[in-house]
Amino acid sequence: MNTNAMTDDRDALLKRIHDLESQLAQGNTSSATPPSSPASPETPMEVAPLQDGESTLRRLVQRIAMILQAEKIVVMFFDQEQGELIAIPPSHGVEIEKLNLFRVRATQGVSGEVFRSGEPLLFHDAPNDNRTKKDLVSLLHVTNGITVPLIIEKRDEENRVVERNTIGVLHAFNKRHGDDFNDEDVRLLERMAKNVGSIIANLQLYREVVEEREELLQTFESISTGLILVSPQEKISQMNSAARHLFGIETDDVLGKSIHDIIPSEEVCKFLKDGVNGSAQEISEVTVMPQGVERHYTIQGAAVKNEEGKSLGYVTILNDITDQKNLDRMKSSFVAMASHELRTPLTAIKGFTSTLLMDDDFTREEQKEFLSIIEQECDRLRRLIDDLLNTARIESGQSLKPDYSRFALGEMLEKVVMVQRQASMKHHVFGKFNDNLPETVIGDKDKFDQILTNLLNNAIKYSPEGGDVVVHAFRDGDEIEVWVEDQGIGIPAEHLSKVFEKFHRVNNEDNRKIYGTGLGLFLVKHLVEDVHLGRIWVESEVGKGSFFKFRMPIELDIEKAKAHND
Repeated sequence: MNTNAMTDDRDALLKRIHDLESQLAQGNTSSATPPSSPASPETPMEVAPLQDGESTLRRLVQRIAMILQAEKIVVMFFDQEQGELIAIPPSHGVEIEKLNLFRVRATQGVSGEVFRSGEPLLFHDAPNDNRTKKDLVSLLHVTNGITVPLIIEKRDEENRVVERNTIGVLHAFNKRHGDDFNDEDVRLLERMAKNVGSIIANLQLYREVVEEREELLQTFESISTGLILVSPQEKISQMNSAARHLFGIETDDVLGKSIHDIIPSEEVCKFLKDGVNGSAQEISEVTVMPQGVERHYTIQGAAVKNEEGKSLGYVTILNDITDQKNLDRMKSSFVAMASHELRTPLTAIKGFTSTLLMDDDFTREEQKEFLSIIEQECDRLRRLIDDLLNTARIESGQSLKPDYSRFALGEMLEKVVMVQRQASMKHHVFGKFNDNLPETVIGDKDKFDQILTNLLNNAIKYSPEGGDVVVHAFRDGDEIEVWVEDQGIGIPAEHLSKVFEKFHRVNNEDNRKIYGTGLGLFLVKHLVEDVHLGRIWVESEVGKGSFFKFRMPIELDIEKAKAHND
């Protein structure tokens, strides 16, 4: 998602939350106009505020039972998803367990007929009335009753009905003293049903508003970028967990407090203050140090207004760009390093070639020495180019096309150690191979060579004073484990988890003059873990050296490995 789209979604989210909070504060979320019809012939029944709706409805149900002399009163609400009329509390004269069982399809029974037609029904012999069979009259021991629709009406400014919706039905069951309900009872129940319908509609809308607000707040809270909404009085209206974590704020009790008391960054406070005053830049960059660690963020803001154009405050989004900046820095370093790495062998090749061309007096032995150096530099150049090409393939999701076969493990280890021993006169390169090593393993022979060669090159490069470079190898169950040990400068603890990242290099006084692209260990990790389904890690101590260790299966599942690399 682009930044503009994210900003639009964020602004809409915050505006909706504010609108819902305003509705809740006003206590009026219903689009229906509460009727002024009386609950009894003499006494008008005023619909109470939403927060008192449930208790008002309970009193109204009891009042209906008293006026009609009914033993039982049941309210049923239409559940659109289920297509059913469902009995809801409060009721009168019905146990909650039975009430929970009372539900009827909106196409069945007296309940469904009244709901669909919008007309009341009076029945005198419920057990024998075919219309009531689906209404579970036996469950509630119903003998007679009245069922009327619950209708809400939307009125215009001149109090004319412009919309009418049926939201359920209202039952009055079993006239007291063995009497029967009559037409006057029907008219009374219809009039009181208007109040019941309005209260239920308001309660339902209120619940929906609360649920929607909670969902929006949870969405706001779960967004991974930092979001802050500031009121026109420079107080925090909303602040999600990402923003609190960003500033190291451990409590969520921040709403209504001044930005200057909560946010420890002067840069951010100034941006928010300027935003409230209408003078902030659209986007800026700030540096924050939560827990003493420097992090970089882009901060972007926009004014939030309601439909009437009134300011609701100023909202900001903070995106962490620390990793991006570090990657840019590493790329710049890589370009410099790669240029040096390319230039060095080219300079040697050019120099020795020019020397040979300028003078014909060199002996056969001297010519072979010069050509040998040229060949070594060409190999060095080829390895660098291969690293660059392989990195590009990995980044683009392409396979390095492994070629799996069974090869002799001990022979491979001895060969690589011997080659590296000849490459350095300052280091003592040797192997310590356990007798329990398998004779052969399944893998990509060339890429196994590349893994070990890269690790030994790395060990030699970062041991500028010389010393031992040892290859340990042994069997552990169904796997082989190989260690490359050196006595070099070591790796600081904070870099151990990053050494296998692309372009990563440790910059300090000890290794500033050691050149490299920062791609070798990145490739090694891929060759171990993806090509050979193994695992690689490092253990190191500054000033004492490092152990690069990897494990891989002896009998690699070739089909599984190929599927992993496709």
